[in-house]
Amino acid sequence: MTWATLAASTLMTDPFPPAIICVVFGVAGFLFTWTIWKTLSTEDLTQDAEWRYDVNRINELRRISVFYRTLQPVVQAFARFNRGAFAEQLPEIGREIQAAGLPRFWTAAEYLAIIELQALMMMPAFVYMCVQFMGPAGAVMALMMTIMTGYLLRRHLRNTARYRLVLIKRRMPFLLDLVTLLMEAGSTFLQAMKEAVDEFREHPVGVEFGRVLGELNMGKGRIAALESMRDRLHDDEITSIVGSIIQGEQLGTPLARIFRTQADVLRLKRSQRAETLAGEAAVKMLLPGILIMASTVLIILGPFMLNFVTTDIMQ
Repeated sequence: MTWATLAASTLMTDPFPPAIICVVFGVAGFLFTWTIWKTLSTEDLTQDAEWRYDVNRINELRRISVFYRTLQPVVQAFARFNRGAFAEQLPEIGREIQAAGLPRFWTAAEYLAIIELQALMMMPAFVYMCVQFMGPAGAVMALMMTIMTGYLLRRHLRNTARYRLVLIKRRMPFLLDLVTLLMEAGSTFLQAMKEAVDEFREHPVGVEFGRVLGELNMGKGRIAALESMRDRLHDDEITSIVGSIIQGEQLGTPLARIFRTQADVLRLKRSQRAETLAGEAAVKMLLPGILIMASTVLIILGPFMLNFVTTDIMQ
């Protein structure tokens, strides 16, 4: 019996011998592992002189975001769509990304693409649940829930930016006071800023002034570094504070005096904001108070009214 005849008879009796099955599964496992490894790999992309900054930015995003590293081609495709469809909203999203303290490597279009992809990944679960309970009409409800998920994720970014700005404005007077005391004690501006940043390094205000300090160490002027922080946070109160500091710097006013004045201004605004919230609380509590009073009246008078109605019916 020749080798070909033996192989043919083996295939006829057992179409898939164990050896072939093991080889197929081994190759499939290798290809699957290799694909996952290449997808999650953080190897830097090749770069040329023209697009060097953008490639470096993408490499940093690949390091810090597994989601971006896994779905990078899809994210970039959605980002191209967002640049045309949401061109008016992208500047505001970019400011919120900076104010929320997210890595500066994100562009507004890419971060919006991440939000859209997260909402789309929830869509199959929404479709399954809605169709199970509502039938084919549930597909429309699933679509609405997907859109609502994207809206909530976008709103979460906005709320995160606002909350971080509140934290910065609460602690900024203390940081400015510390810088003032250090400068009055004989420290230079850079030394005082370094000590203040080290003291508040765990707080968002320390992170933001740390970026200012980093720009100063790289040779950027004080006015330009403060303007970068103003543009990055994009808040009315912080813009006013930074504008006053820049104006005093241009006029030659001592920085220690400027910082002390602006710290007092921030405290005054904080107390005014607390008084405003306290005044609004009384108005906001009016409707719940009326509802509680009405429910109390119903609880007290309800048994008497039921007794009266029941007695009339029995007579």
